[in-house]
Amino acid sequence: MSISRLHKTSRFCEVAISGDLIHLAGQLADDTSKDITSQTQQTLDNIDRFLADAGASKRDILSVTIYLKDIDTDYQSMNAVWDTWIDPEHPPARTCVEAKLYAPEVLVEMTAVAVKSK
Repeated sequence: MSISRLHKTSRFCEVAISGDLIHLAGQLADDTSKDITSQTQQTLDNIDRFLADAGASKRDILSVTIYLKDIDTDYQSMNAVWDTWIDPEHPPARTCVEAKLYAPEVLVEMTAVAVKSK
């Protein structure tokens, strides 16, 4: 089976596609100086954009892993944004954990696996 890679650098790609499966690299906000609400929205906007590039949408997401810098402080605010974004008829499997992220100003990062729209 062939593998397609979109938005590549020498270190990684943002999107890897094998057959009908789409894997998104860890997505985060473009402006990490913002609060958790803004960072969550920007992260979800990036997921929307990369899924569209791969021929899918949020309805096609199978699973999402959410990494929060501080789950005690940011969980509810992240969920408030998530709940307005996600299609309640097609929610993905989801995991949310606290993690030390690559830079102190990053408050949220998400990875996703989806299938191509039919």
